[in-house]
Order: sequence, then C-alpha cells, then structure tokens
Amino acid sequence: MRNLILACIAALQLASCGTTPATRPSPTKEIALQLYSLREDFGNSFDSTIAKVAEAGYAAVEAASYGGGKFYGKTPEEFKAAVETTGMKVLSSHTAKMLSEEELRSKDFSESLAWWDETIAAHAAAGMEYIVAPAMQTPQTLADLQTYCDYYNAIGQKCKEKGLSFGYHNHAYEFAKIEGVVMYDYLLEHTSPELVFFQMDVYWTVIGKRSPVEYFQKYPGRFTLLHIKDYKELGQSGMVGFDAIFNNLDVAGTKHLIVEVEQYNYPPIESVKISLDYLLNCPLVK
Repeated sequence: MRNLILACIAALQLASCGTTPATRPSPTKEIALQLYSLREDFGNSFDSTIAKVAEAGYAAVEAASYGGGKFYGKTPEEFKAAVETTGMKVLSSHTAKMLSEEELRSKDFSESLAWWDETIAAHAAAGMEYIVAPAMQTPQTLADLQTYCDYYNAIGQKCKEKGLSFGYHNHAYEFAKIEGVVMYDYLLEHTSPELVFFQMDVYWTVIGKRSPVEYFQKYPGRFTLLHIKDYKELGQSGMVGFDAIFNNLDVAGTKHLIVEVEQYNYPPIESVKISLDYLLNCPLVK
C-alpha cells in the first residue's frame, strides 16, 4: 500500500511536466544532490549513505560538511575516492568564513583570506569544481556590504587561480533592503561576473517574494548553479514555478541543477528519490 501511495504521488508531481511514466526512468540527466538533504543519514554512516545516493540515480554531489581540512571526517582524497567509487562525481561544496567585526571595520580581510588558501587547496584535492558560500551575516550598512563584495571578489580570484569557481547561495533575507537597496541586487551588481557566480535557491527566492525568472532576465548568465528545492519534495507544494524556471536556464547561464530537500513527507532517502524522479521525467530539464 505504501509503495502504491508513493507511486500515485510521483505521478501527480510529474503531471506538471507533461509526463506520467509507468516505471521509474533510467537516470539520463546529470543531477546533483546537496548532501545536507541526508544529514542525519550521513551522521550515522557516510559510506552506506553515499552508496544510496548513487543507487537513487544522482550523478554528482555537493558537500555540506567541511572543517579542519576534511569532508565528513575524510581527507579530501578519501572523500573524492568514496564518491567516485559509487560512479558519481564531486561537483561542489558549501563552505564559508564570515568576516569578523574588526575585518569589517578595518576593511582588511587578509586573515580570512589566509584561511581560504588552505580551504581552496583542500577543495581542489577533493575534486571540486565549485565552492559556494551558503550564507552570510546581514550587513548593517552598504559600506559593510561592499566590503563583503570585495571579499568575495578576492576569494573568487584565489579560486580562479586554482581552477575552481566561487559563488554565493541565497536564502530569503537577501531580498531585504539595506539603506534602501535590495541586498541581493547589490551583491550581483558589485561582484565581478568573472570571479563570483550565484547559486540561486529557487525556493528561498520565492519565499523572499521574488521571481527567479525575473532575476535571470535582469542578470543573465550569473546563475551557474541552481538549488532546485520546494517546501518538501519537488513539485508538491505548487509554490515554485518550476516550468518557467526550466524554460529559462539558458538565460540564467545555468550549468548544473542541484536538488536539496530540507523537510520531508517520507524518510529522507525516499524524498530525495521522489525529487530526482520529478526532474528525470520532466521534459523541460535537458
């Protein structure tokens, strides 16, 4: 009975993308998973959980647990090997270092940049293509926000020199205003397109009462990665206009779609499977 219910739900999800297959499709699209989606599972066993991610049909992973030079308790080389053994690839990682009050005051963030030298080296050794700052503190002034823009440009330059790309991931608070200016717009307009890309989280953008597609059109080519997320499993809430998003990926400059599931109707591994099926069966996702 449980499997029948899941199958019915999956069929309803897929209807918006114009297809309702009788069986689960073969994974033919390179969709990545943000591993935070299975945070409790990874806390119990990394190796068995990463194997389940591959079995679900994901082609790549985005890490969410870097610290002390390691990913999920593994050296960069061990992490890379563990992922690649499953047939997946290492794509990206969420990693950040906030500026201290002194760095914001002095505009000298060389101490934080020194931390990034080691961090970038570790990510390169792990096979990462992208490093993404998952969040930031909300600056009180545009001057402080400009310092963050300068900081991100500097990180982006360091990443570029090592063959990686650096980006920023939003939540909803970036759509608030600082001194009358929308924080997210300021970040987009005061970071270099050559050094900083944006990983739009489409769900949080909608929660921030903004249109992802309007941002794609206003800042074309800046959104190299997208977090494809819904309130729970993909396509179930009706809140996010996925069809319009998928129709504008070229305008956005998107190269990779990354699924993230933060809340669940089912056990997390089932939720990430349902979410992947939604994308694999959607004809708008190439």
